[in-house]
Amino acid sequence: MSGSVIYSAIDLTDGFYQILMRESDVPLTAVSTPSGMLWEWLVMPQDLKNAPAPFNRMVSHVLRPLRAFAPSYFDDFFFAQPR
Repeated sequence: MSGSVIYSAIDLTDGFYQILMRESDVPLTAVSTPSGMLWEWLVMPQDLKNAPAPFNRMVSHVLRPLRAFAPSYFDDFFFAQPR
């Protein structure tokens, strides 16, 4: 990125919610509401202890072809236009 003339940064909003939970893991995310109902996450909630690792793997995989000019850090993408 050094020597580039144009820089841009993009932050994914609620990116964790774009990753589906494995069907076998959905019951592990259940929480009880005050009315006694059970609520299960079907997508990756941000407050899971291990949520950043699979999210970062997904982002790295999607941006792999662009790695030379678009490195990523979790939900942040950095783009650079070389001279």
